[in-house]
Amino acid sequence: MINDIKQDSEQRMEKSIEAFKSQISKIRTGRAHPSLLDGIQVEYYGAATPLRQLANVVAEDARTLAVSVFDRSLIQAVEKAILTSDLGLNPASAGTTIRVPLPALTEERRRDLTKIVRAEAEQGKVAVRNIRRDANDQIKALLKDKAISEDDERKAQDMIQKLTDIYVKKVDEALAEKEKELMEF
Repeated sequence: MINDIKQDSEQRMEKSIEAFKSQISKIRTGRAHPSLLDGIQVEYYGAATPLRQLANVVAEDARTLAVSVFDRSLIQAVEKAILTSDLGLNPASAGTTIRVPLPALTEERRRDLTKIVRAEAEQGKVAVRNIRRDANDQIKALLKDKAISEDDERKAQDMIQKLTDIYVKKVDEALAEKEKELMEF
């Protein structure tokens, strides 16, 4: 029973870390990366559709993304979606391809992005701690039902705490890596 709780907690913590890394990968660092445009939704036949389903996004060079739209009639809608996104990008249409140049980040913008990344990291840590709390509640319920002894409860809670520490450290490592990436010139 305790092992099941531990495995479930570990899987949920791993998913939280993956979600956190996915979130911070969308924060741009001045380098062109196709995942920057992952969050963009395009109006397509009355429905908001992810850009990835309507176009191919590639990094043309270190500062430019190239978006090849599958349906030529959507070029204007894709341009508008990129322009109105909160990424601060100015797309330029070149025939069937939309080029998205990434402006260089100012020092002030880098600091703002660092604050955003830190807030995301805190959310990741909160998610991991919530999983710890759920696991500890399950362990306490087992103790209450007399399915485990108090010693087993303490050992299980220590095990869950060690797991939590490991995953909080992973969040910190990903945060440090992203901050370093943001502050590079």
